[in-house]
Amino acid sequence: MTLARRIIPCLDVDAGRVVKGVEFEGLRDMGNPAELGARYNREGADELVVLDISASFEGRATFLGTIRRVAEQLNIPLTAGGGIRTMEEGHAVLLAGADKVTVNTAAVKRPELISELSQQFGAQAVVLSLDVKRTNGSWEAYIRGGREATGRDAADWATEAVQRGAGEILLTSIDRDGTRSGFDCDATAKIAKTVPVPVIASGGASTFDDFLEVFTDGRADAALAASIFHQETHSIADLKRFLSERGVPVRRNR
Repeated sequence: MTLARRIIPCLDVDAGRVVKGVEFEGLRDMGNPAELGARYNREGADELVVLDISASFEGRATFLGTIRRVAEQLNIPLTAGGGIRTMEEGHAVLLAGADKVTVNTAAVKRPELISELSQQFGAQAVVLSLDVKRTNGSWEAYIRGGREATGRDAADWATEAVQRGAGEILLTSIDRDGTRSGFDCDATAKIAKTVPVPVIASGGASTFDDFLEVFTDGRADAALAASIFHQETHSIADLKRFLSERGVPVRRNR
């Protein structure tokens, strides 16, 4: 049986508001997180991701109040993260209502964090957030909200993270983020072929064809987008209908 491909809206949160930029810069206000979460829950999103995009850079804890308010609106899985540095902080995110936590900067600095979270809460609750830029025909992992290069090959880091207990990879192409130029299918396919866990593609979604391409050529298990959903450029129901008609298995609303 082929697993249904997931459509996942993302709420990038800064100071309690949803924001969106281009290549992680030039942020614009997009609305109230709880209101947007409720809308996506109604519209048939498969999951929701909430990221405190300034937490790791500014050294702040994840905005737990936002997670609580969003979680109250949902009956779909919620993934949340941003600046999680310890198992205790990850636990707090789960207690606030998230089903999964994402880690990035702190996990690169101290990979044992992934092992600790996975051993305590299970691999299904641990998502490696992998921000990448193309470098010399390959992809390099970045941290601190896309501001700092790690010098690590993205596929090598993804492999280690899964070995340590990450149950999913959220792969964001910094080159494509907010540009509406399509997902980086080459990067997505590379990571999907490298690791045995689901890969969520993120960065660059604009058209229905972009989603079709990342599910076929990019081998993604899920696709995440922000701007096109926030601005109601496309509805999730119409997107799923389009994908289903072209042979991509998706969960349809009753």
